[in-house]
Amino acid sequence: QVQLVESGGGLVQAGGSLRLSCAASGRTFSSYGMGWFRQAPGKEREFVAAIDWSAGSTYHAESVKGRFTISRDNAKNTVFLQMNSLKPEDTAVYYCAARPGYETRWSRLSHVGDYEYWGQGTQVTVSS
Repeated sequence: QVQLVESGGGLVQAGGSLRLSCAASGRTFSSYGMGWFRQAPGKEREFVAAIDWSAGSTYHAESVKGRFTISRDNAKNTVFLQMNSLKPEDTAVYYCAARPGYETRWSRLSHVGDYEYWGQGTQVTVSS
């Protein structure tokens, strides 16, 4: 079992920044690939970013590329999502998720069903 707890969400004006954190506990965190997803009201959960277990490779959705950055600190069992230049369309509940094993295929990294563990989510609201 892996338990995930997100924090760092809130209300911010367009153009502002937030840093989300996801603290993990349970099984060996460093052996899991991690991802961030988001879900806006009335929409499906969508992929935002992923990072492999060693932090050697990162992947970002086109909609956030250049603005968001995923990172991890295995010593602290934590994964981060730095969000800059926020837009109103970034408003959503943000979830972190963990997947076992090593994966490089975009189709799998961005697939909700491939992630085994999920946090409870943290709300991000960007005002215009």
